[in-house]
Amino acid sequence: MAFRRRKKIPAKTPAELDAMQAAGEIVGRALKAVRDAAQPGVSTAELDRVAEELIRDAGAVPTFLGYQGFPGSICASVNDVIVHGIPSEDIILAEGDLVSIDCGATFDGWVGDSAWSFGVGELDEPTEALNRATEYVLLEGIKAMVPGNRLTDVSHALELATYDAEDKFGHELFIVDGYGGHGIGHTMHEDPFVANAGLGNRGPIIQEGTTLAIEPMLALGTADNRVLDDEWTVVTLDGSPAAHWEHTVAATESGPRILTPR
Repeated sequence: MAFRRRKKIPAKTPAELDAMQAAGEIVGRALKAVRDAAQPGVSTAELDRVAEELIRDAGAVPTFLGYQGFPGSICASVNDVIVHGIPSEDIILAEGDLVSIDCGATFDGWVGDSAWSFGVGELDEPTEALNRATEYVLLEGIKAMVPGNRLTDVSHALELATYDAEDKFGHELFIVDGYGGHGIGHTMHEDPFVANAGLGNRGPIIQEGTTLAIEPMLALGTADNRVLDDEWTVVTLDGSPAAHWEHTVAATESGPRILTPR
């Protein structure tokens, strides 16, 4: 037990963090380009092409494309789709849609991974509140990424922020069951898994240079979800909208460092 309590999450050097941020900045630019392109009448397949072109023009490779067979360069998840939506010519955006875009880029052997949600035009009030709340929860959770904290201190911060967001934004919020963040570095998904809720002061120690992808996912109606027959697309069980926000973050002595700025 004493040994386990001394276990630390692996760390990167300052130069390696700079290299990861170079990948992350490409992701940030791709996300902004996708948001600019997301207009009524545009397909999610077109958004995928926008992202892939920007990533490749920057000298990077779309991390998602081909990952465990995934067919897109982004995950494009609309309304009740939580995560892992496959870009399609048949999914056409409409005014009032909530769109969640998750994107990864590999550059010089390092991965950046980030997601955000936004409205096509104006969202209705509950959905706008959900989206703002999810961003708020992400930013609050990031504050726990400091050397000396333990892994589940991040999870606990995300959970407490969700409760706070319910009061702040005036809606009941549900933490999507079974999904969360992860370690990241040379590959997209590394240990450890980062739950979006839980008791604090458990798990390995966050050290200077530790990098995690932190990604709260909240829904308006239920925590329950299912995977569609395509074996990728995850939807809320009741059809309620869901939002997804993510940054790749490093713990440093000067505080959390977002490696996927936008």
